Amino acid sequence: MTYTALSSLLILGDDLSRVNKEACLEGLRALQLPDGSFCAVPEGSENDMRFVYCAACICYILNNWSGMDMERSIDYIRRSMSYENALGQGAGLEAHGGSTFCGIASLCLMGKLEEVFSEKELNRIRRWCIMRQLNGFQGRPNKPVDTCYSFWVGATLMLLNIFKYTNFEKNRNFILSTQDRIVGGFAKWPDSHPDALHAYFGICGLSLIGEAGICEVHPALNVSISTYKHLQLLHDAWKAKDCVKNSRDVHIST
Repeated sequence: MTYTALSSLLILGDDLSRVNKEACLEGLRALQLPDGSFCAVPEGSENDMRFVYCAACICYILNNWSGMDMERSIDYIRRSMSYENALGQGAGLEAHGGSTFCGIASLCLMGKLEEVFSEKELNRIRRWCIMRQLNGFQGRPNKPVDTCYSFWVGATLMLLNIFKYTNFEKNRNFILSTQDRIVGGFAKWPDSHPDALHAYFGICGLSLIGEAGICEVHPALNVSISTYKHLQLLHDAWKAKDCVKNSRDVHIST
């Protein structure tokens, strides 16, 4: 929810000045487990790749990686590589389109992707992901295609620089086939009830293929490019402010 709240504030154009950034980071540190994964709440909960991704997004947005032990999280991501050559929710678990996105996107936000995985390993991940397209994308082998994986797998392929080799027309046709033309929105499958999650990821999937009239999405942070650019301006302003403060502190001490 912290990742969602920060993203929502950025989408609304907020400058995050009222956010208690240090409290967010301290809370993150309390949620990280010895294996590098994160719980959702201090009282204990599921811990898996989803929360590693959320933690990475929070640190990236706040421009401060003190909220996690990065090396432990990187080790968790590496150990989550399955025999199928994609990432599961944790070590020894089945490879999954959603968890592969979370791991790859986290490493991209850290700027560590090519340090953690060799080119041979990245090519194996690319192959696993690109094989998930039937018409739309499936999250695992032998599972039906699902609207949300047009983003989860599609964004992973974009981060791995091979999304252009997918079949845009088939993907687009599948996404649009899940749209409810009476009440609106997208469902996970055709002739199913639409919901907010699949409506959002259906739009994101269309964005990745350059659908007219839809904002371009940032594949790692999962916000629009305009929101991402707003965040970069905030980062520049924070950096400039820190430089002025440091300069002032040096002047006073001398």
